[in-house]
Amino acid sequence: MSPDGSSENKPPATKLETATLAGGCFWCTEAIFKRVRGVQKVVSGYTGGNMEDPSYAQVSSGRTGHAEAVQITFDPGVVSYDMLLDVFFSTHDPTTVDRQGADVGPQYRSTIFYHDDEQRRTAEASKGRWQAFGKFGDKIVTSIEPFKRFYPAEDYHQDYYAANPHASYCTIVIDPKVKKLLRDFGDEVKEEYK
Repeated sequence: MSPDGSSENKPPATKLETATLAGGCFWCTEAIFKRVRGVQKVVSGYTGGNMEDPSYAQVSSGRTGHAEAVQITFDPGVVSYDMLLDVFFSTHDPTTVDRQGADVGPQYRSTIFYHDDEQRRTAEASKGRWQAFGKFGDKIVTSIEPFKRFYPAEDYHQDYYAANPHASYCTIVIDPKVKKLLRDFGDEVKEEYK
């Protein structure tokens, strides 16, 4: 019998961790990371600015300092933070300042918001590795900033891609990113999304 009274020898549960990433429109970023093995939860929201509890309209003005971002709860025993960053860099354009495709403004900037020094070091190493790889041709402008506070977006932004698969933004912008994820990271994708 184990100290907790159970008779089974279960491995200890892995402590879940949090990653906060901004890579353009959060509808795209959420759709990508929901499909990654080891990701338990993805929430679309706002972070990086000073306004408390901002609305979508306020963030869309570009004057709040906030970026559209996702907060990812993940099991590091299944997927590493470094792998999440590989998916991040591979599925958006980290070379454009305040822009992803037709989405323009500081709310669409590319930023890694680190939660501790280990995440900061991993983010810096990942950015350096992707820059050296030379895939993008231009300099990576992704900023690496300390995480402060995350504000979940309004309900209609959550699971947007799943709820609106035939909307033009989803078919034109998000579908190609999901296909890229499946092509480049197929082994890291949850079975139900293959």
